[in-house]
Amino acid sequence: MLDQTLAVVLAGGTGTRLKPLTADRAKPAVPFGGKYRIIDFVLANCLHSGLRRVLVLTQYKSHSLQKHLRDGWSIFNPELGEYITPVPPQMRTGERWYQGTADAIYQNLYLVERSEAEAVLILSADHIYRMDYEAMLTAHKENGADVTVAAMEVPLAEARAFGVMAVDGSDRITGFEEKPEQPQPIPGQPDQALASMGIYVFSSRLLLDELEADHADASSSHDFGKDILPRLIGSKKVMAYRFGGDTGRVTPDRYWRDVGTIDAYYQANMDLLKPVPPLDLYQEDWPIRSYQMQTPPARTVPGTSGTEGIFINSIVAGGVVIAGGSVQHSILFPQAFIDDGAFVEDAILFQGVSVGAGARLRRCIVDKGVEIPPREQIGYDSKRDRERFTVSEQGIVVVPKGYRFA
Repeated sequence: MLDQTLAVVLAGGTGTRLKPLTADRAKPAVPFGGKYRIIDFVLANCLHSGLRRVLVLTQYKSHSLQKHLRDGWSIFNPELGEYITPVPPQMRTGERWYQGTADAIYQNLYLVERSEAEAVLILSADHIYRMDYEAMLTAHKENGADVTVAAMEVPLAEARAFGVMAVDGSDRITGFEEKPEQPQPIPGQPDQALASMGIYVFSSRLLLDELEADHADASSSHDFGKDILPRLIGSKKVMAYRFGGDTGRVTPDRYWRDVGTIDAYYQANMDLLKPVPPLDLYQEDWPIRSYQMQTPPARTVPGTSGTEGIFINSIVAGGVVIAGGSVQHSILFPQAFIDDGAFVEDAILFQGVSVGAGARLRRCIVDKGVEIPPREQIGYDSKRDRERFTVSEQGIVVVPKGYRFA
């Protein structure tokens, strides 16, 4: 079934809740984990699942995303019918940008038709997880389903943040409600709910027909969760596929995170520093591919005072130099520089960040290319931090790209 499946990755969202990290880049292009971009996880899933026809629908501030796709993901041979192709809005159906997840695909229906695919796998580009889509596609076919929705079990108390499904004993979906006040528990599991992961398999003909009907509905918000799925339940066979069940070739870590807020993004990065990370990046046959710039190895050297540079329980990328500073429980992207006597703790430093001598940073995210002056402090004085920077609900300070200190 893989050679008859078209994967469509939705990568056009503005990522408003992630600002200022999304002030100059699309959310899927936000750096993650010391060397990756967020979109790398869904594309790696496609690669390892055997999917070779992938459309990436871009829109908001997409230059860095498209550059990343060119540099890191030009790996398939179009002459063999394989591709990862970015598709910007072309206004083929009117003079407007994408109005919702369903409208984004509607505006590119001709690409779905031209692919002659039997099934369409719809994915979001802004989630961190590993998943073998082949297992889900196999379940879709074996169940004779019209639509299959990937679902994960979440505590009932947390389910209000998701689209929640009601299912029968065979996992056929009997109801769907977006962010309900009173979520439906899973049959036999009163403290758990079944939440949508925003991953859908559609039979192609049904998808084409439903998107045409949705476009003609003036009252629709043109969203899969709010409009398309509720309309299909009852009239079509819509099945839930439980994430982490039949995992195929992936270690069943069952890790999935929507990194749509600063706090969620920060925590997902910090998860990688746990003694046993809940997301296994080290499975040899399921590496997360990305573009890697050519840098020398990371190193620690003594500072001018003679103090040895050290890092403890941290992720340190290529080109990083710790020159007499101390880095603890932090993630450093390529070419970061930590000067003599500087102290960095519980922080994420993007590419090219320079931390001056004696500076102190904690619980912060510093975007690309920022130079922290000597003896500067970030994360120690909440009032002063809020006067200068964005501070999240949980107190994470975000220094924006290109910020210049007085």
